[in-house]
Amino acid sequence: MDFSSNPTISSLTSFADITQSQAKASLLEKGLSKRHIDSPDAARQAAEDLEAVFLTSLLENMFAGIKTDGPFGGGHGESVYRSMLNEQYAKTISRNGGVGIADNVYREILKLQEAQSSSLEKE
Repeated sequence: MDFSSNPTISSLTSFADITQSQAKASLLEKGLSKRHIDSPDAARQAAEDLEAVFLTSLLENMFAGIKTDGPFGGGHGESVYRSMLNEQYAKTISRNGGVGIADNVYREILKLQEAQSSSLEKE
């Protein structure tokens, strides 16, 4: 049974997508603000995590317009699965070189750490 034409189901699905995006953003904000990045490895991991969040959003938008075919295509189950799949794609892309965002963020984290440590030494 196809529920895509039902406005109630469509609005619930949209609400669920918005809620899921807000939850991801909240978790990222909490994780990055509370994480103390005290080593180059931790800084690199934080940079890759940030790139993965960006890539997840990019991939979700890329796959949003693709229609699904076949006997197992479509539905709420596929949208949940597609979201998890996009997240794993993004993590894999980021771990294997990414698109360059992590490199820039990593350099900025190191610059901030150097500035912070030099200001603490002066005091």
